[in-house]
Amino acid sequence: MANTNSSNQSFFESVQRNFDKAAKQTRFDKGILDQIKACNSILRVKFPVKIGDSIEVIEAYRVQHSHHKLPCKGGIRFSLEVDQEEVMALAALMTYKCAIVNVPFGGGKGGIKIDSKKYSAFELEKITRRYTSELCKKNFIGPGIDVPAPDYGTSSREMSWIVDTYASLNPNDLNAQACVTGKPVSQGGVRGRTEATGLGVFFGVREACSFQEDMDQLGLTTGVAGKRVIVQGLGNVGYHAAKYFYEGGAKLVGLIEYDGAIYDENGLDLNAVQAHRQQTGGILNFPGAISFSNPAEGLEQPCDILIPAALESVIHAENADKIQAKIIGEAANGPITAEADEILNKKGILVIPDIYLNAGGVTVSYFEWLKNLSHVRYGRLEKRFSENMYQELIDIIESTTGRKVSELERKTILRGPSEIDLVHSGLEDTMIGSYGEIREIYKNREGVEDLRTAAFVCAIDKIGVAYEELGIFP
Repeated sequence: MANTNSSNQSFFESVQRNFDKAAKQTRFDKGILDQIKACNSILRVKFPVKIGDSIEVIEAYRVQHSHHKLPCKGGIRFSLEVDQEEVMALAALMTYKCAIVNVPFGGGKGGIKIDSKKYSAFELEKITRRYTSELCKKNFIGPGIDVPAPDYGTSSREMSWIVDTYASLNPNDLNAQACVTGKPVSQGGVRGRTEATGLGVFFGVREACSFQEDMDQLGLTTGVAGKRVIVQGLGNVGYHAAKYFYEGGAKLVGLIEYDGAIYDENGLDLNAVQAHRQQTGGILNFPGAISFSNPAEGLEQPCDILIPAALESVIHAENADKIQAKIIGEAANGPITAEADEILNKKGILVIPDIYLNAGGVTVSYFEWLKNLSHVRYGRLEKRFSENMYQELIDIIESTTGRKVSELERKTILRGPSEIDLVHSGLEDTMIGSYGEIREIYKNREGVEDLRTAAFVCAIDKIGVAYEELGIFP
């Protein structure tokens, strides 16, 4: 995930470049487009924290990119590579991402410039709590203002510290739990958040593979079953994406990690690879698979679907021409450089853009936020009612047909929806509906040549209309 400062700038510039390219295909005048593009509020703070016997001055950021809808929404990352340019780029992407998947948030992002591995849990807690108090002082956090979430280097642990600090500083805020998402379930988190991004990747690619016309152009059949898949990165997103493709009947032919890559054209058993990884500390030398000590070689192996789910800029001008995949699903943020994007498009590869495909996390964060505001667990009101209604249906079927429903059939039919069922269902509906909107623009809007541009156009259309309806442009 590490970047040099210059690459951060190019990442920011590539976001702006993609925006400008898409903006030409919309009806909005320059004033509205400039407002959509601009970062509305940027907070840069430095605060002292006592670490051991000395005092360290910590640098941190929070960017609110757009206020066309509130609250703002976006993760907080802990990394030495955090700087203003990177946080601004990621906040802008969050604005567009939320618009694409119809989540009513503006984009935000935060970062603390530290190497979290160098600190104890107690020291990280002190830093996180102090950062939260700075956000509170500057009015950069709150259920209706700005709602952070986990990102690179952070997890539900840090989110529990944030919600506790916010609640202690705002004792009369009934909705304090909604000030942050990605929390532990015991602290108001939602079931299904952990796998949300990886599952969203699966739903998005599966939907892209459902269109006969598009698959015919690629020389593929519809559906994911039987398709050869390579996944780069076995972190939270990559692992869950691989897991759902594997369970969905796809053939997992390649896996790539930081220490190398493995490939087996007959398919890999994901659980066996994970067990091997735990025993040996890496995926290399997995029995029956070809091993590559250079991870980049794994990207270039034959497959139908390639899922880069780890680092930025792993597909670039030097290796884009060697990519053999027919579909690339961007599970990571910015895994393809602008130069590589042009090469891949010319080759006829279908690139499903990150700005849509990895929006599963923010979609389920939205569900968590709604849960916190309603103060009711999903499924609590309807689960038992649904089961009782299904029981009545079974009784009617049995009495009408004279046939007994088997125990397995009974269990399957009677199960009322739990929280995780409803969350997964909502995520699936979101990814299917949003892909349809993007594809409609791609197929029918003149001048839109790829799905990435279509996704940006989709976002700009929705945000532009929101600004027009706010009536702030007399």
